Amino acid sequence: MVLDKGEFDLSKGDEPLHIVEIPVREPLAEEVLIKITCCGICHTEIDEIEGRATPSFYPIVPGHQVIGVVEKTGNKVKQLKIGNRVGVAWIFSSCGNCEFCLNGNENLCADFKGTGKDANGGYAEYITIGESFAYPIPEIFSDTEAAPLLCAGAIGYRSLRLTNLADGQVLGLSGFGASGHLVLKMAKFLFPNSPVLVFARSPDEQTFARSLGAFWAGDIKDGPPQKAHAIIDTTPVWNTVVGSMNHLLPGGRLAINAIRKESSDLNSLLQLDYQKHLWMEKEIKSVANITRKDVVDFLEIAAGIPLRPEIQVYPFEQANQALIDIKQKHAQGAKVLVMS
Repeated sequence: MVLDKGEFDLSKGDEPLHIVEIPVREPLAEEVLIKITCCGICHTEIDEIEGRATPSFYPIVPGHQVIGVVEKTGNKVKQLKIGNRVGVAWIFSSCGNCEFCLNGNENLCADFKGTGKDANGGYAEYITIGESFAYPIPEIFSDTEAAPLLCAGAIGYRSLRLTNLADGQVLGLSGFGASGHLVLKMAKFLFPNSPVLVFARSPDEQTFARSLGAFWAGDIKDGPPQKAHAIIDTTPVWNTVVGSMNHLLPGGRLAINAIRKESSDLNSLLQLDYQKHLWMEKEIKSVANITRKDVVDFLEIAAGIPLRPEIQVYPFEQANQALIDIKQKHAQGAKVLVMS
């Protein structure tokens, strides 16, 4: 299923993806060919469709939460075998030689390639990728449970790690979709004494958050019972940035886990007041991509909990409807496309 270049608006019910036949790329020496069983659906696909995160080429196969089975290997592949169940995440490749890659920060590499954005992704029957960018999946998870762990979970883990939260400190979550609900579950395990505040505009999402153990849930405009030491923002809008800074304690950190923010909401950013929102050594930190180590470490933690996402499954042919549901807030938790 591919995305062509064009102007689309999912809020109006546009259906930008269509099914075509494309050649299966044979693996090079250090690559594997994976037969896909399912692929998680992410808000990044909406950003690509609506023009906020432009793919490197068109037509492109989106999708970066891929689960499948190794069907063919290159002649220099050392670890993976035919028949292994593996996953592919947002990081498709990096140069491996720059300062950032050599220091373990390959997510900041200038040649970082995102799966489904700079290389064909998982809304397909097959994907070909370097062996070191495919990850064995713990047996405890089904295919559909594992898919959201590769982005919503792994990037959520990186975001949580970047907050520098200590057990007992208050964590806030702004937005409560696929990543937010996994971070809540993870935080309850890693920081059992930390209250979690959830800021979500939908009453259904607020109820959902409380059912998963949130200490409090309300709108970003509401006043929570206490302020947070750290907040993770996973929304595509700017007003949550301003609101989150207002809900931070002195010295608190806001980690923005979003590839893009919607420019139509920029007026909200203009309300950011230095004295009110940034004074007292509060800080804003962006969360850029993920590293392979993030994925490996997170999968180990997730299996140990075990961390099971709340999922809604869609047949492959209903990819457009799944994206519309995310855009129009008609679904909770993570969404997964299952290949027929």
